[in-house]
Amino acid sequence: MIQRLLPFLTLAALFIGLALASPHFLTSTNLSSVIRQTAVINIMALGMTMIIICGGIDLSVGCILAMGGLLGSMAMGAGLPIAVGVVAGIFTGLACGFLNGLMTTALRINPFIVTLGTLGIYRGTALMISNGLPVHNLPPAFSFLGEGTLLGVPFVLWILLVCAVLVHVLLEHTKLGRYAFAIGSNAEAALYAGIPVAFFTTAVYTIGGALTGLAGMIEASRLMTGQPTAGQGYELQAIAAVVIGGGSLRGGEGSVVGTLVGAFIMGLLSNGSDLLGISPYLQQAIIGAVIILAVAVDELRKRKLG
Repeated sequence: MIQRLLPFLTLAALFIGLALASPHFLTSTNLSSVIRQTAVINIMALGMTMIIICGGIDLSVGCILAMGGLLGSMAMGAGLPIAVGVVAGIFTGLACGFLNGLMTTALRINPFIVTLGTLGIYRGTALMISNGLPVHNLPPAFSFLGEGTLLGVPFVLWILLVCAVLVHVLLEHTKLGRYAFAIGSNAEAALYAGIPVAFFTTAVYTIGGALTGLAGMIEASRLMTGQPTAGQGYELQAIAAVVIGGGSLRGGEGSVVGTLVGAFIMGLLSNGSDLLGISPYLQQAIIGAVIILAVAVDELRKRKLG
């Protein structure tokens, strides 16, 4: 029970600690900045939650984000409407996720190896398409996606809430969610039970890719540029958010609420480090240490239950 509450207690303690440590933390400008910065990782992490629950992993999400943001930006730069550009970015992510799932299931290769390979493929493709140059000529109205407000709340928070509700419904109230938990717990048993493991595994990777494509468009909107080098290191943060929130890298465990808490813990750590003047290099070390700690706690819990 304590382990379940640990992410929530950590988030609360971190929030209170930063509020006391820095007078700038509780300002509306800073909190809005935290929400905007964390939304991209949060949306990616929602897709990663489904993938990890299903017993997989996707190391290529940072590159999928770059591909989605780049191709969506290029569509808008060519004169297409903003909505078409956003859909193009989402569809690019969806296609990349589908390929990851298809190769994992059809070739029966470990998803770690598949997505490690596609990480290079997607990044290299983005750099070739753009000649290594960012896309700048984006319509000014596109900035609303990442920087706008609706009813006094950052627009990205509304997008995040919609995505979170949809993923929660998928996991808790649909066949896909039930089968994802079953496959992650024991893929062989799920196959013998008549579950079409390959189909639902591919579907999970596809949904994860689509969410990452959306995150790529939000990132492009915040920067107002389509960067072929965007998303470097984001896969580490997305995986960390899931693991910190109680997801298990062995599969079969995870939740939307836990992932959101995990991602906001990461966001507050980053924001607090900036406010307190802590080196960004140390932030990377902290993220790595937190992942190891979270996995170690999960392993200890499993051994006690076993």
